[in-house]
Amino acid sequence: NTTINKPQALILHKSTNHLRTCEGNCGEKLPLCSCHSTCTSLKTCCADYKEYCVDTAPYSGSIMGGMDFLVLDATFNRTSEIICRFDNRIDTLGYVDADSRGHCISPLLYESGWVSFSISSDNGTTFNRVGSWLSVHTGKLDAKFKATLVNSTKWQYYGTPGVQGTLEMTWNTSLVRTERVNIELWGYRETGEPYSEQWSGAWEYLYSLAKDQPNSGSFSFLPEPAENGFSSWELGCVRVSPSHYSDGTWDVQAVWTEDHALAWHLEEKFRQDSAAWALDKCVAWDQLENRLPSFQNEIIDCPCTLAQARADTGRFHTDYGCDIEKGSVCTYHPGSVHCVRAIQASPQYGAGQQCCYDSTGAQVLTADSIGGSTPDRAHDWGSPPYKKPPRIPGLSHWIYDVLSFYYCCLWSDNCHYYFEHRPSSDCRRYHSPSSAVVFGDPHFITFDGVSYSFNGKGEYTLVTAENKNLTIQGRAEPATMLTSVVMKEASSDVMEVRLAGGRHGLEVLHNQKSLSFTEQSWMDLDGVFVFSPTSSNVTVMFPSGAGVEVRLRGGSMTTTVLLPEEFETHTKGLLGFMNGDPKDDLMLSNGQIVGNHSNPEEVFSFGMNWVVPNESALFTYDSQYLLDTYYYAPRHDISFIPVFSVPEDPDDPLNQQAAEICSGEGSQFCRFGRDPTLGNLTKTVLLQCLLLSLFAVISCGWLSPPRNGKKEGTTYLEGAIVRFSCDEGFTLQGSAERRCQATGRWSGEETSCMVPSTSK
Repeated sequence: NTTINKPQALILHKSTNHLRTCEGNCGEKLPLCSCHSTCTSLKTCCADYKEYCVDTAPYSGSIMGGMDFLVLDATFNRTSEIICRFDNRIDTLGYVDADSRGHCISPLLYESGWVSFSISSDNGTTFNRVGSWLSVHTGKLDAKFKATLVNSTKWQYYGTPGVQGTLEMTWNTSLVRTERVNIELWGYRETGEPYSEQWSGAWEYLYSLAKDQPNSGSFSFLPEPAENGFSSWELGCVRVSPSHYSDGTWDVQAVWTEDHALAWHLEEKFRQDSAAWALDKCVAWDQLENRLPSFQNEIIDCPCTLAQARADTGRFHTDYGCDIEKGSVCTYHPGSVHCVRAIQASPQYGAGQQCCYDSTGAQVLTADSIGGSTPDRAHDWGSPPYKKPPRIPGLSHWIYDVLSFYYCCLWSDNCHYYFEHRPSSDCRRYHSPSSAVVFGDPHFITFDGVSYSFNGKGEYTLVTAENKNLTIQGRAEPATMLTSVVMKEASSDVMEVRLAGGRHGLEVLHNQKSLSFTEQSWMDLDGVFVFSPTSSNVTVMFPSGAGVEVRLRGGSMTTTVLLPEEFETHTKGLLGFMNGDPKDDLMLSNGQIVGNHSNPEEVFSFGMNWVVPNESALFTYDSQYLLDTYYYAPRHDISFIPVFSVPEDPDDPLNQQAAEICSGEGSQFCRFGRDPTLGNLTKTVLLQCLLLSLFAVISCGWLSPPRNGKKEGTTYLEGAIVRFSCDEGFTLQGSAERRCQATGRWSGEETSCMVPSTSK
């Protein structure tokens, strides 16, 4: 027998201990236990999992920082000296409360999305607890987490004609747990040559509006022009923080207002003649823009109609500053009822696109209205890798696109300067995405419009596209309906959307960890964005413009995939070969075509061909059922043979109800669902799919009014008519009326207004 001496036993004990602890192992599956996020439901966690792999409450807060959050489940001593380190570079001072619970304070960041943090309880010697914090763009942050500028328009127009008096702000006192507070003004500016390595942005403490005030939840003051040169700061926020800290102390518990134009503290010269002051600024901005590179050729064109803009969810998302769902309060776009922003910033310059629409659904152009669509030198939501201009969320956009709008359009009447550099792009280059749908039990409509049913049991490839490295997989349960969709693009995070227990909601998993949307409906993740306004509605958006919508209706998942034209001839899988030709849609992985789409056995064989290989599965297996049914078992259950036709039984009590519901277009799908409610849902979804498809719209482009004349009509799509007239004393030449034709060209001839010639 081999004898183990004491030193060897100690080494073995330490080695075995390392295999049982989550300290330094979060996210790993160890031989003896697990520190992976799936361990909780699998009941395989190491004993100290929650001690070292921590969750927090709340899990999110403003990009400006100052949020006090609780570290859940971990234990601390009352004497612990807590330091919280964010992004491995920013330290904030935490504390232990009377109940021995640890707290951290979130820091001011220049990026949005999930930021890693680690916690030291020994004053910075070891950082052995880890977690993630969600940094949120101030415009997307719920109002309850912000201080509110009462009548924010008054704050930002203060000093212009007729705007004066006291200003007021309010806040939730629980966000700053102290009896006395300071009210501080912080300013933001960007320095260095644009697009150079030296280009940087920074916040600075400017001065205090009040000190040692009662934490009453409100503050009013009569603003005065700032002294000591501070009035040169034109963009900033007001911070409410505990009064026991020194002026301008960074990263303490605090609540911030939204960033805003600091009209209220500008120099006396602004108050004496705001229009002249703003014109000088507008002209200076115009001269700067003339020196900067053009970004407009690399941004996407706007959708032609509001319906297209709201349906193209892979590439466009509601602009929170002009939302038809929230009453169309469109401060910067009067006359518009809804605006969307391109989700992705442009590749080289980080620029953005904004598209606005009127009550008829037509795009509003700046050539016709001050409320028109405008491109942005800096995307409002920022863009990876963030941290430096022009990619800092919100702030770079304010500096280059919003303050200039105040100078030229709001504080003075010189919008022509602004629109020369920010003209609307019309929709002549816009191409609607192609869409494919999986719904019911389950039925498929491919990108090229082929409809079929595949009632397999297993995990299958819905879409794969090598040109963008996009993969979307779906799981069909024995009840023959889609219950999970998982996806990734290139090196992005893996996103999974699946039916939650009881089928009353959708669960979203991010790299196999469940995401909560109780605090935020939008999340910036690595290589992907996710939006979930309700538990039955999830949209996933990738940099390529691919979008995946998952909706829960009546306990059934409906999945819609939207792909832009760059995917043409590159897709394979159950949702077809996207090339506009339905004949070759059902293509096997070896390139062979299924010729007879109406033969259920052939279609079933096609579906089986797209079973997910074991090594390629992206799904989360966090229950014994999923492990046994899909992970350890074959991906496609060959023992499950569906019914390929539904025989009519005249005595079936469901038959009459099914016959009434399942009639007309799409009825072939309803008969597979024996639950008449599901059948009705199936038909409804199909009808919506047919009616709301992203059909192509022809645009003839903007028409200018003739010099010395006028035009009537601001719609430029197929069938639209624009009429022209001349001012008194001028004669119209060319066409008085022009119609947008199906060819994309205007009828008639160019219109002009001429001085009539006088005969001798």
